[in-house]
Amino acid sequence: MDACGRLGLPGFVDTHVHLDKACLLGRCGHAHGDLKAAIAAVSELKRGFTEEDVYARGASCLERAIGHGTTRMRTHVEVDPRAGLRSFRALKQLKRDYAWALDLQLCVFPQEGLTNDPGCEDLLVEALDDGADLLGGCPYTDTDPVAQIDRLFALAARYDVDLDLHLDFDIEASGGHLDEICRRTEATKRGGRVAIGHVTKLSAMTREAFESAAVRLASAGVAVTALPATDLYLMGRARFADRPRGVTAVHELAGRGVACSVATNNVENPFTPFGDLSLMRMANLYANVAQVGPDGFSTCLDLVTDGAARLMRLDDYGLRVGAAGDLVVMDAESEEAAFSSIAQPVWGLKRGRRSFDRPAAVLLRP
Repeated sequence: MDACGRLGLPGFVDTHVHLDKACLLGRCGHAHGDLKAAIAAVSELKRGFTEEDVYARGASCLERAIGHGTTRMRTHVEVDPRAGLRSFRALKQLKRDYAWALDLQLCVFPQEGLTNDPGCEDLLVEALDDGADLLGGCPYTDTDPVAQIDRLFALAARYDVDLDLHLDFDIEASGGHLDEICRRTEATKRGGRVAIGHVTKLSAMTREAFESAAVRLASAGVAVTALPATDLYLMGRARFADRPRGVTAVHELAGRGVACSVATNNVENPFTPFGDLSLMRMANLYANVAQVGPDGFSTCLDLVTDGAARLMRLDDYGLRVGAAGDLVVMDAESEEAAFSSIAQPVWGLKRGRRSFDRPAAVLLRP
């Protein structure tokens, strides 16, 4: 196949998406204002989720992602007494049905707390017994965050699965559970198997505190994912002037030895009322927010390709002999040109098979 001199990249890797609660605009509005209100709005909606509904919304997202060159994805799935296992079962079916174009990991987690939500842990166990790929968490919504962390590490050890937690979703530099996660990771010898998302407190730290946290994360083997669209939309809303960005500088963490990624997170719901599943666009958005110039474009691209693959421990990833044969051809001749212009992919391969085409626009001159 002739790529006509265009740039070839390994398929994009989206390490953090919420397919089960995507595409909800029009059902509950989106003028919720903050994180707690967004959680409450979706909590009410998910009581009425059906497997068919979750499947349809998830499929819409997967098809957009595939068309933008994503070949690997980790979706977080809310499992609790309100959602039951309906969303999980729907996403299990999506995982099977779209395996021809995308490898999907299912990360089950308690969005609204664990120790304060009777029956939630039993459902997580049932999902893990039924083949969930890994376990997530959300300590900041729990009445006892440290107890939730205890239970999650115990369950991860019991089922020998990785952990990927939502952590510290605010812009107060003090407090938080980053050090607790690092300590538990070291104590349980799970370095390389624990990731944390958002971690927006890092964006509010002094340079000295940030550097200390970077050393701690790298030493413990804890990975970090930034979620620019949601973090920008929800952080700093109480401020009118000089509103903070609230996005952690993961490219700097990556430069200090931390496995890092940038990912989509929410799509068209109260947490983030927009999204097209384009990781090239998301990485470009991140670079704008983090004020990264051309000398750092390659590093930012790494956050949605090789760096993201390291976070997900994908041993068969990359453009090399013996890898899986996942490839996306961009409508540009170099990484810098593709990144700066948010170039579109023109076609892609999944395990060596052509998985999508996206013909370039044709101008119809008079």
